[in-house]
Amino acid sequence: MTTFKSEFLNTLSERGFIHQQTDAEGLDALLNSGTQTAYIGFDVTAPSLHVGSLLQIMMLRHFQKSGHKPIVLMGGGTTKVGDPSGKDESRQMLTDEIINQNAASIRGCFERFLQFGKGDSDAVMVNNSEWLDELHYIPFLRDIGPHFTINRMLTFDSVKLRLEREQPLTFLEFNYMILQAYDFMELSRRHDCRIQLGGSDQWGNIVNGIELARRIDSKNLYGVTSHLITTADGGKMGKTAKGAVWLNEAQLPSYDYWQFWRNSQDADVGRFLRLFTDLPLDEIARLEALQGSEINEAKKILANEVTALARGAAAAKKAAETAAQTFEAGETGDDLPTVRVSTADLMHGISVLDAFVHAGLAASKKEVRRLIQGGGARINDLSVTDADKMINEDDFGNSESIKLSAGRKRHAIMKVR
Repeated sequence: MTTFKSEFLNTLSERGFIHQQTDAEGLDALLNSGTQTAYIGFDVTAPSLHVGSLLQIMMLRHFQKSGHKPIVLMGGGTTKVGDPSGKDESRQMLTDEIINQNAASIRGCFERFLQFGKGDSDAVMVNNSEWLDELHYIPFLRDIGPHFTINRMLTFDSVKLRLEREQPLTFLEFNYMILQAYDFMELSRRHDCRIQLGGSDQWGNIVNGIELARRIDSKNLYGVTSHLITTADGGKMGKTAKGAVWLNEAQLPSYDYWQFWRNSQDADVGRFLRLFTDLPLDEIARLEALQGSEINEAKKILANEVTALARGAAAAKKAAETAAQTFEAGETGDDLPTVRVSTADLMHGISVLDAFVHAGLAASKKEVRRLIQGGGARINDLSVTDADKMINEDDFGNSESIKLSAGRKRHAIMKVR
């Protein structure tokens, strides 16, 4: 592990963030010379970011805690183009109205992690539509275009991989790397921002921005990327049977968010504690050393800490209490995901396959059938053995709700309206 003079780079190094750097020695000296400004860009293709963006958000958080100023760049302009990095197909085109709504919704997420304001190290949120929407096409091509060769652009992974897979890459998307490079130069001009942070899939775009600013403005800019996170078994981070693990409450209930982290694999606990929490490193070392069933306590702490950051301490406490009620006391936790049905629905009967899919316990009816065959589907802790079963009033008895379970860790409530 490399030792740096600056607090920020030391923190990233100790916690396992750093994958690539441009001129590490120069950046270290710059960070040690006074308050600096860094940014990360986020496309606004949805009303919330998901945990795939959490690593970058934590980098900005550590940057601010080290006394520096973070810029959150909303990609209101570049979202209209679409980042081809890691994508097999073009993104759906969004209207300006939806893009603006998404940007407003995402801001609430960042307010949990960063302090916004007018102070030297207070975060600011900027939208690149401020300058990209005002570009005049021909002057832009004349001034910026000569600094990019098609030969080199074809070597970047965001383009090369798409072509190797014989997936179409539109001319619109091909422009993305030029626009992102221009963003870096524009932020250096407007905000004296000399550092761009990001995931390793953004390395080529970051380098382009550094080279563009050097050629046109004779200015030295710097870049740092983090690893792309996968789970210990090599799976993609943040995917569940319900889909993406969203950071905003409106897209994913806090209990489900908490439970995602509680269900982390044993081998991931220490790494996730370092990357996604503010816990001291000596405490993390103690927790990741736990063995056997004791590692579950470390997983609960991970879930509590990460949920408190994204959703607030009250939401984390409530989620933990619901889990304790459900798993330890054998009760029905009040905060479990809930599916509501009518008395009329129960009179006709509800397919157990539909019930588990609607409750988010499986992605498809086929998956529910496999769950039943494996003995993992239960209603009120009784195994479901018949995939053709219809849930009706008899299953509820005198109660207004029943508990649906998929395996030992995933539960939901079906409640009569």
